[in-house]
Amino acid sequence: MAIEVDIYEKIRYLHEHENLSQRSIAKTLGISRNTVSRYFDGSNVPWKRQGTSGRSKYVVTEEVLEFIKSCLAADEMENIKKQKHTAKRIFDRLVTEKDFTGGESTIREIVAELRAKHPKVFIPLSYDPGEAIQVDWGEATVYLAGKKLKVNLWCMRECYSADMFCKVFYRQNEESFLEGQITGFEYFGGAPHKVIFDNAKVAVKDGFGVHAKVQDRYAALAAHYAFQAEFCNIASGHEKGLVEGLVGWVRRNIFVPIPRVNTIDELNTEILRRCLKYRNHRIVGRDQIVGKMAQSACLRMAKLPRFKFDPSKSIIARVDDFSTVRFDYNNYSVPVKYASKEITVKGYGNEIAFMYRDSEIARYPRCYERGTTKYRLEHYLELIEQRPRSAYNAKPVKNNISEALMEVGRRLSGPHEMVKLLRMYVDFGEERLMTAIKCVQGTEITIEQIQAHLIPVNQPAKIHPRLDVKVAKPQFGKYDNLLTRGAAV
Repeated sequence: MAIEVDIYEKIRYLHEHENLSQRSIAKTLGISRNTVSRYFDGSNVPWKRQGTSGRSKYVVTEEVLEFIKSCLAADEMENIKKQKHTAKRIFDRLVTEKDFTGGESTIREIVAELRAKHPKVFIPLSYDPGEAIQVDWGEATVYLAGKKLKVNLWCMRECYSADMFCKVFYRQNEESFLEGQITGFEYFGGAPHKVIFDNAKVAVKDGFGVHAKVQDRYAALAAHYAFQAEFCNIASGHEKGLVEGLVGWVRRNIFVPIPRVNTIDELNTEILRRCLKYRNHRIVGRDQIVGKMAQSACLRMAKLPRFKFDPSKSIIARVDDFSTVRFDYNNYSVPVKYASKEITVKGYGNEIAFMYRDSEIARYPRCYERGTTKYRLEHYLELIEQRPRSAYNAKPVKNNISEALMEVGRRLSGPHEMVKLLRMYVDFGEERLMTAIKCVQGTEITIEQIQAHLIPVNQPAKIHPRLDVKVAKPQFGKYDNLLTRGAAV
């Protein structure tokens, strides 16, 4: 049992100065001999808690404990070093997904016991409003259209307010680097006095730190947006610690669990939503929320120029006889009417645009593979309508429609009917088209049956003159003959 300090003092005095035995001390003070035995030689003190009471440090249900273990197990299975659950992320998921009402500290204790981990430490920095933005690249893993893929995180952080902007790109190339900054400046509402980055080749052609020589296009961007490019020393991540921390925060909070999206635009839309939401966050030790401080920073930034800098990698290319254009080891189709013409190709970070006389004629997600050709069926449909027998073997058909739809086309009465099916594919999309086809009863199938289920009764069907209506060429000679005979009479 614990005793008061005055009792402890008497026990020690009687033992050390009067040389009394434990039995005599217990009898003199009227306390238990076990208590005297515990304290008389000074090996234990009453003001220090000894041992534990046997009470559990925390009380959670088996379901909560299993959820925590499953999160950690998922991290181990995915084996992505910088994209794992933190204790806070697990707590947030418990609140959202399991209606957990306990404390965050409880979850932190459990996670600490299950996975010993030392916290990262960042050097605190101080900046004036609009003075600087730190930028950096990171990596994360996502499931894009069902395929596991590593993508690149472009992260920017305004140093005064800690306001953040992030965007995902396929590659860390010059186009993505420039586009990321331009999009970020638009998000922040202006350009800072300086942009702090490391010595990556997309920005630096030679040297490092204060001796770095800026790449030509990055120098042009800095001049256009009126900011100074500043580079860190080698292996000095602490010089841009704010954005270093942001890269980790984004991975832990936005990419855990691993996102599953159909397109990279869908992923960037969600990231932008989270960036906007962060503006309502109040950082510990600050009087205002991030958004309010970001407004103050915006007022001190340089205004965006009226002319938007073009970050694309642009070339002039000629459309070949197959109505495709080559760019970075891959071919892309354009409408057949541009065959043999010279057009402008603009390669952006995630997209590629094709221009003819300042008008966009096609746009694709950018492909970073090699030896691939991307076809759009609508680019060739007019030509296929003129040559219907090609419909079953045309690459633009085979590369776009499913085998199930191709099989439906083979069951139709001939190539002209197949062409009509392809036209409906372009007009309505395969999902709606297949839904209508499944509604057709019986073994025989016709275009009219499909149209009956595809197009509502009160909606007029689309008529494509080249396909459905044949108009004979006027015979003006016969009309002239009639006029001549009438004059003779």
